[in-house]
Amino acid sequence: MTSEPVTPAQPGAAPDLVELAKIVARQRAEMDRLRDQAATSAVVERAKGAVMALTGCSADAAGEHLRERAKTARHTLLEECWITLGTLTPTAHHPGEAAGTADDCPPGSWSAALADASTPEDVAAALARLGQALVRVMTPPDLARCLLEHLAQDMAADAVMIYARRPDGGLELTGHAGIDDKLAAQWSQVPPLSGIAALDALRSGEPRWLEDVAADEQRYLLIGDPPERWRSRAWLPVPVADSAEVCIGVLRGRAGAFTPRDRAHLRGVTGLCAGRLRAFDAPAERATDAATDAVQALFDALPIAAMLLTPLRAAGSGETEDFQVEAATAQVGELLGRTGEEPAGRRLLEFRPALAGEPLWRGFLDVLATGEPYEGEPFAHEEVVDGVAELFTYAARVAPLDDALVVSWVRHGSSDRQEQRLADIQRLGNLGWANWNLVTRDASWSTQVFKIVGRDAAQGAVPLDEVPHLALPEDTPALTRAVTGLVGQGRSFDVPFRIRTTGGIRHLRLVAEAVSDRHGTPVEVHGFIQDMTARRRAELALVESERAILTQHDVLRAERTLASRLQHALLPMANRPVHLAGLRVEVAYLPAQSGVHVGGDWFSAIELPDGDALLVVGDVAGHGVDAVATMAQLRFTAKGMVITGSSLTGALARLNTLLLHSHDTQSTATMVLARYIPRQRRLVWAQAGHPPLLLLRDGEARYLRRPRGVLLGAASTPVYEQAECRLGPGDRLILFTDGLVEHPPESIDRGLERLAEAVAARPTDGPASLGSLLAQMLPEVRRDDVCVVDVRVPGVRER
Repeated sequence: MTSEPVTPAQPGAAPDLVELAKIVARQRAEMDRLRDQAATSAVVERAKGAVMALTGCSADAAGEHLRERAKTARHTLLEECWITLGTLTPTAHHPGEAAGTADDCPPGSWSAALADASTPEDVAAALARLGQALVRVMTPPDLARCLLEHLAQDMAADAVMIYARRPDGGLELTGHAGIDDKLAAQWSQVPPLSGIAALDALRSGEPRWLEDVAADEQRYLLIGDPPERWRSRAWLPVPVADSAEVCIGVLRGRAGAFTPRDRAHLRGVTGLCAGRLRAFDAPAERATDAATDAVQALFDALPIAAMLLTPLRAAGSGETEDFQVEAATAQVGELLGRTGEEPAGRRLLEFRPALAGEPLWRGFLDVLATGEPYEGEPFAHEEVVDGVAELFTYAARVAPLDDALVVSWVRHGSSDRQEQRLADIQRLGNLGWANWNLVTRDASWSTQVFKIVGRDAAQGAVPLDEVPHLALPEDTPALTRAVTGLVGQGRSFDVPFRIRTTGGIRHLRLVAEAVSDRHGTPVEVHGFIQDMTARRRAELALVESERAILTQHDVLRAERTLASRLQHALLPMANRPVHLAGLRVEVAYLPAQSGVHVGGDWFSAIELPDGDALLVVGDVAGHGVDAVATMAQLRFTAKGMVITGSSLTGALARLNTLLLHSHDTQSTATMVLARYIPRQRRLVWAQAGHPPLLLLRDGEARYLRRPRGVLLGAASTPVYEQAECRLGPGDRLILFTDGLVEHPPESIDRGLERLAEAVAARPTDGPASLGSLLAQMLPEVRRDDVCVVDVRVPGVRER
């Protein structure tokens, strides 16, 4: 089957994010390279500083001599620096003698034991690799692991143990690899007894080669349970400045002697480890000014900001109350905010009191308590470079050194910042990169991917062909087809799927593309996994909200239709003025133009059995079916009460009680009841929280004074009163609801003024002129119902 070329990323497939995985891999490799380069430079400068301090030669002379020694001994410069740091002893340098040439540095015997030209090439290469690896070793346990990794393949080493001599002559296990914690605990402290191979090697200063278990267990107490677990062992003292206080044990499960090549290799290993181990140890006391000067000279040679601290403890409690600055580089003062001041020889809090309240101080105390290194949060620091102020990012690191602390500030390079930016992108975008090698079946994920899928990073990344098994059963087939097409034909994909985690169901998205060889066969897959759970939940919530809105819209439309039909059935509108008890009455009802469009405004204009006219206008709060139902209840009840002989105020009181005790609704309403007695031309009226009546007489419009009365349904013991006025020929009386005069943001008082002005401006308007008044008063869009009853007394008033 012919393989198809890789399909380019389609629009919307986030090709820039697909490239993110490749960028991360490249930046990580570059970051590791720069870190190793900086660490290597620090070792070289430290060795040069030590030579300068102990011999008095110049920096150039010390560097040249180190290079010459490395060339002569067939070492790398880094190896020679490790050996030098481990074996260099002080030589007298008298005041007044010149220093500055290579000849000023005596040849000594720094690495005579390792300068054998007969050392095999492969051993020399292996030692060179170890010298480079040691720059990343920071503690004795790290050193044990590094040595086991180095020696496992070369000479089948199965375990490494590092012992340091205690003041009482016994041994303390400071580092181990390849043995379990239980055995390490049993052998963590060894008393100064005879029959201990490591002690014997330290006392004699010579290695002990244990290559015959049966014979060796007659002479020594062998470590192991059973002792035959390791059938050959080597215990090698590590010479540091003409003495041996550390012993390294190499234990093998296989039997047999250590070959001359193996022995040469191990001797070379101890020579390199001497310098590394010496950096772990800090003397408890610095007896001479020369030693103190040597430490400061070493720090002066460091290319980074660093200082050496010893704790100052309270006499009673033993708690650390301050630190003594034993040595410091020139950059420390500036980073601690004391530019131009020298911290060496001073108390730290005396130098910078504010430090006690900062996280770095807590880091100091934690390292002393736990022995674990500490790294602070990155911070910005402004520096002047070529006359221009620039911001750089630094991070403080604290490492234990016996009972002292080594504090350093590392400036992050561009690669560090780039990696941090990529990490921020992954975190903020909740995505991570993933790579799969289809040839070796190796898989690698970024830390964010493990968080997204809820998988322990110790379990490693999931192979590509097993990724579909992460998905829910319903999503597995689609993901399987996508992976099959990618591996077989190189087709890139962007597939959503779901997984089940301890936190519930997560919605993920996998985007991947293949990298093919020159034959078109996919050999590697790059991609990213993104957590889309929050977005998916938002989408589902939006869909549900839209569905609810549509449902509510349908309900409102049905309710509006029903309410409109009910209102038209309950409140028939006359298409021309009607005559009641000698009055000409014109009515108008206009529903609101927003919302449900049907409200609780109503009117009644009927002639009573005794010949009187009953005029009613009311307004129920709210809109919709409930408002229409309450309106119908009030409208018919009010008419029935008045027809059966109730007074106007009595009718209002009973209607108030009706609303208060209605369990179906808790509405309120305003209302005007007016009774016109034609024989006396007298109008009697009462109101419940309603706007007043407007009377037009002789071209002047005025509002009748309202009798007392609160809105219906608002109080259990309301007081209602009634008022009277006489109407004469030509009078015009207008009853209305508040929708006619209330139009926010205009106040209702201003609306009442405008209504009076509009009515007074046309005193001679004839019948059927209500439409022009409404057009003048109402805005284009009404938010409330409007109900108006226009009452006219026919004829001309006699003066």
